[in-house]
Formats: sequence, structure tokens, C-alpha cells
Amino acid sequence: MNVALRDGMLTVEHAIAAPAPAVWEVLTDLDAWPKWGPTVQRAELAGPGPLRLGAQGKIWTPLHIPIPFTITEFDAGRSWAWEVAGFGATRHKVRPDGDGAVVEFAVPWWAPAYLPVLAIALRRIAQMA
Repeated sequence: MNVALRDGMLTVEHAIAAPAPAVWEVLTDLDAWPKWGPTVQRAELAGPGPLRLGAQGKIWTPLHIPIPFTITEFDAGRSWAWEVAGFGATRHKVRPDGDGAVVEFAVPWWAPAYLPVLAIALRRIAQMA
């Protein structure tokens, strides 16, 4: 796992022995988010899916508190980012790498404490994909 500063965001990435489309499916399936995201108990879109630019919804924290989100960036099969409760949150990227994929998560520079949570999520995604 590599940690770096890219485009003003702290990033952590992990190579996964699964094809990029399989990893993308895990990253964009809201039913899967609680399985890989340690801080997500539940997630749902406000309208019909799939996940896309401008989509809105809610996530529930481990304290069962619903928090609104909006998808602010979306490049199908490659990346998505969101605002949670109106604040820029994580960016999620997947890129092919040989027979597998590399997944990169990024957080704002002021949120380094969230990097260990993302590292856990990356390991879980590797197991799921």
C-alpha cells in the first residue's frame, strides 16, 4: 500500500488481483459499501440508480445517523468522488494493471486520520473483488 500527496489530496492505493471492471462493480454497488467501508452501515440513493454524477442519497454511520451525500465527480469505470454532509470527501479510482487493478482512494489534505480507514477498505475490496 502506497501513501502519497496527489492533486492536493492524500492518497492511498492498493494493487488488487481482480480485473478493473470487477473492482469498479464493488466500488459502485451501494449494497456492498457496508461490507468494505468501516464507517458505512447502510447506503441508499434518493432516486433510481445506478450511481452517477449528481446522484444524491444517504449513508448511515456506525452510530446509525443518516448523512446526505452527493456524487460530485463520475467517470464510469474509472473514478467517482462525493461530498458528504456538504464537505468534499473521498475520491475513488480504479485503473487496470496487467490482469488486475490498482485502486486509489484520496481524501482532502486536512483528513490524514482517515487514511487507516481507507487502508482497511482497500483490503476488504481486494477480498470481495
